Amino acid sequence: MTHDVVNYDGGLTTTPQQLIYPKTVEDIQNVLRDADRFPGPVRAMGSYHSLTPCVSTEGTIVNMSHMNRILGIDLATMTLTAQSGLQIYDAAATLRRLNLQLITNVEIGNMTLGAAACCQSKDGLDGGEVNAHVTKIKWVLPSGELAEASETGPPALLRLVRSSYGLCGVVYEVTFRIKPLEAIRFTYIPRRVEELTQDEVDAIIDSAEGLVCWTVGKTANFQVRSHAVRAGALGTVAAAIRRRLWNHTEAHAGRLIDLCAPKSLHDPLQNAWFFGSRTVFSTLRLFGGFTLENPDKIVDYRSTPPSCKYAFTFWAFPRAQWLATLKEYLTFADQHFNKYGFRCNMALGSYFIRQHRSSLLSYAYDGDVFSIDPIHAYTDRPAWDHFLQEFNAFAHERGGIPLLNQSPFVEKKHVEKAFGERWREFSHWVKNQDPTGRMQNPFFAELLSG
Repeated sequence: MTHDVVNYDGGLTTTPQQLIYPKTVEDIQNVLRDADRFPGPVRAMGSYHSLTPCVSTEGTIVNMSHMNRILGIDLATMTLTAQSGLQIYDAAATLRRLNLQLITNVEIGNMTLGAAACCQSKDGLDGGEVNAHVTKIKWVLPSGELAEASETGPPALLRLVRSSYGLCGVVYEVTFRIKPLEAIRFTYIPRRVEELTQDEVDAIIDSAEGLVCWTVGKTANFQVRSHAVRAGALGTVAAAIRRRLWNHTEAHAGRLIDLCAPKSLHDPLQNAWFFGSRTVFSTLRLFGGFTLENPDKIVDYRSTPPSCKYAFTFWAFPRAQWLATLKEYLTFADQHFNKYGFRCNMALGSYFIRQHRSSLLSYAYDGDVFSIDPIHAYTDRPAWDHFLQEFNAFAHERGGIPLLNQSPFVEKKHVEKAFGERWREFSHWVKNQDPTGRMQNPFFAELLSG
């Protein structure tokens, strides 16, 4: 018997022979020990918000959604321990009732804590990856035995497991650092890209606690995060509007124009929508931005209708190279549009991340990075896929660093160039952990180095 499993945006479907919802660690052990009943490849699954086939398998999917309990909140050590199927949105809601929060509150709140612990993620507004703050990970090895990595154990092991993408087994319990609930302020700096200088970009970066840039047309809108004493009276309203824009309005409008606008009106309407977006950023700058409580920036996409979902990709570039690459990207996007008639219908995202080496495959391992993330609510999937592949070539040529779960059509040559010796070290470790390839689906098997 097979089961259809679909990712967040409906772009990926996989049909495993077995779809298992474990409720205990013993259930996971039974799956991994019984290769006849639960054939490989075995892949653990959180919410499957990924845009690559990192979960896809014709063997067995272990859906962790039934293991979603908080196991403890320790105020002495300021840590949260939970089962790996708990979603970030739900963890944040519980912590908030105690005036606490996660260190990194990612916008995609449906990422599970298990995925956050063992995969790379992106968040510029809190300045880093979620897994930088995981202090302990427990998992079931491909053999069915139990394993653990923590900050009190060998640091190299924790760095590897934080990058494991479920290739060393199934993560079932994680511990994250937490902190008191904080208020933050968002301010906005719109700048014409052609007028930007590297010195100006560096000054914006150095003055920000967190930073994302939204490029609309030829205007870069820097969203700067700083500390606030308290959330403003309208903070809740502003946060709700922001969440509505992300899980409904932006994608819905872009898709509606693509689907319904007559050919002669399509480009003028899309340009008018982009003009409206730029006006919003300019207005926010005029009024000094707004304040909110940090977890308010987390978005819950569980009830988002298909018409309001969007897809994206992610490639990171060295800080000093980002501005030049952004300008080259805008030329690339224009040339692609002139040649193929396709352009993205949502703002271009860019996340700034400071250097850290908490995980072996951190995209900021060698220095500060700034990403370039095309975002699109597609109506013509082949056109979007073709653009992604062209963009991958563009990013690869410029030394970009992809994410294995958020960069569609990533290839071995991309990761080998991006991570170098670290990729070979990671590949060697994975094969030692799983010599029979029980956890390796075709996607990862093609990426790993020999």
